[in-house]
Amino acid sequence: MDVARAQSLIEQTWQDAIVPQLIEYIRIPNKSPVFDPDWQTHGYMEDAVDLIEGWCRAQPLRGLNVEVVRLDGRTPLIFMELPGEGDATVLLYGHLDKQPEMSGWREGLGPWEPVLEGERLYGRGGADDGYSAFAALAALQALQEQGVPHARCVVVIEACEESGSYDLPFYIDALAPRIGHPDLVICLDSGAGNYEQLWCTTSLRGLIGGTLRVEVLTEGVHSGDASGIVPSTFRIARQLLARIEDAQSGAILPGELHVEIPPQRNEQAETAGRVLADEVYTKFPFTAGVKPVDGGLSELILNRTWRPALEVTGAAGLPGLADAGNVLRPATALKLSLRVPPTLDAQRASRFLKQALEADSPYGARVSFEPEIAGSGWNAPPVPASLANSIDAASRAFFGAGAVFMGEGGSIPFMGMLGALFPQAQFLVTGVLGPHSNAHGPNEFLHIPCGQAVTGCVAKVLADHAAGHSG
Repeated sequence: MDVARAQSLIEQTWQDAIVPQLIEYIRIPNKSPVFDPDWQTHGYMEDAVDLIEGWCRAQPLRGLNVEVVRLDGRTPLIFMELPGEGDATVLLYGHLDKQPEMSGWREGLGPWEPVLEGERLYGRGGADDGYSAFAALAALQALQEQGVPHARCVVVIEACEESGSYDLPFYIDALAPRIGHPDLVICLDSGAGNYEQLWCTTSLRGLIGGTLRVEVLTEGVHSGDASGIVPSTFRIARQLLARIEDAQSGAILPGELHVEIPPQRNEQAETAGRVLADEVYTKFPFTAGVKPVDGGLSELILNRTWRPALEVTGAAGLPGLADAGNVLRPATALKLSLRVPPTLDAQRASRFLKQALEADSPYGARVSFEPEIAGSGWNAPPVPASLANSIDAASRAFFGAGAVFMGEGGSIPFMGMLGALFPQAQFLVTGVLGPHSNAHGPNEFLHIPCGQAVTGCVAKVLADHAAGHSG
């Protein structure tokens, strides 16, 4: 592949065709179904599907078949096939559903209002993960334009990832004969440590969570009358969380929620720490004076990739500040999100968490934990030297620096699913979610040059993959 020629075409395609479509895509509030239960009535998901499907159909790719697959009562899925050389199959994956608005967007920005500032395109979903369908086809176009062979490619763009991909297994079952047995999976929904090189995700944490409820009264009562006699539900909730988390360090206490970290992942964390230096933590928008959790750089990386961590992401039973009277409240409910190590069984961990929180409730309070999500993580199989060399060469060609391998702290349910279905497959899991891009939060942006370079890297890896399977 002529790298300079491919790079020129990809940059032109992004400028003329992809960025304008992403601007329109950002305008669509196609929140994932868990955040918009009435998504079918609102029609935003269909708008996003129509936009991406229409663009894909219009691309000058010989033999491309684009189809929107629909199963009753489930979010739609875009399924694309492109014939190639030989018998091998490559599966490329992305998603088009979005996280909700989130507060805190700076003045002039908003989740559904695309704003292009220099190399950054602000708005919800551009980087996570609306660019994926466009990038996948742009990479293939760069190969076809030069007559460079590639394997048969299948592109799957789902619409339920931000809800845990609960619809995806049904589509994978329905489409299994058409997908075949991919020997390479390219996922475009992950993170990047910086925007200067290709970052390859080696593992993903799992996620368990649900709602913890503590009840002590049938109605609120005067706090001056009851406090000191009636136990506080907030304090009880704190006691229960202390069974799981050390309040001083944030360390998760039960051994049942930990795994042994593989030596290779320790080594990769050391390498990534040297590459990133203080960018390991400065990428987060700390309030002035706040420091990260104690530990060296590699330890911080392992904290977010291989160790469990708890966050309270929501609460009920707490009035707003303006309405907070002197009342001892009858109940407190907390939404818990517990990231678990990549190789931990999430279902078993969820059962353990429920038992640990509900057992021997303080003061006999009514305590319940209702699990709502339990998705296991993923640990990549060993990368063969041929693929590792291809990935590194692609990074040097399109970024100008070698690739880095590192785990990610988030979850992509599809990866664990595919790892189980296709144990023989190799994986390139990458993305554009670099420092401050802030997926799920305010001020999310897509770094356009990074998107272009990732597109080029995909093209290079596809070309090398076909060359390795020729003859």
